[in-house]
Amino acid sequence: MKLAVFDCDGTLVDGQASICEAMEAAFAAFALPAPPRGQIRRAVGLSLPQAMRQLLPDSTGEQQHAMADAYKEAFRTARSEGRVAQPLFPGIEDTLRALHGAGWTLAVATGMSDRGLTHCLANNGIADLFVSLQTADRHPSKPHPAMLEEALFETGALPEEAVMIGDTAYDMQMAVSAGTRAVGVDWGYHHPHELEAAGAGKVVETPAELLAYLTS
Repeated sequence: MKLAVFDCDGTLVDGQASICEAMEAAFAAFALPAPPRGQIRRAVGLSLPQAMRQLLPDSTGEQQHAMADAYKEAFRTARSEGRVAQPLFPGIEDTLRALHGAGWTLAVATGMSDRGLTHCLANNGIADLFVSLQTADRHPSKPHPAMLEEALFETGALPEEAVMIGDTAYDMQMAVSAGTRAVGVDWGYHHPHELEAAGAGKVVETPAELLAYLTS
């Protein structure tokens, strides 16, 4: 068994513009000034209430959940109006298909919702490649290891047979907690030195380098 578990936004796809716009709409719904987009991007990977807590640390739990709901509504509206852009990073599809062809089992562990992840993978034509999809709808937020542990359980892989691939420190910390390898990608939302400090055994600069590293 060789199991590669991918984060989605910031690792497979670049949805930062749509995320920032929905977050700004959520803050506007409560007449609050939106954080700078750099701060919003740094919260990507967390489940929505946890992201709201990070962006608005003095808020209550009730307000965080209400703002998370406002974000979801803004994102749904944008999707229905055709304004959501979540393109694959260049080279990602080729890397995924090469890993799949080489016998790797592929999975996703993401802070997105079930519905959001399903739309994203289907719209990019890669849904057929993944056998396990773990989202924030059914698990605690990263860096809790529950998503990764469930992917291991569903696929029958042992921790030492698996690798978590992501762009944030939350992904790396999750991998460490679950006992899997951790590989960071430097085209996402956290800096390479942050990924290494959080437990990444390797940080790659391109999807081609990721493929070479995993298949070497």
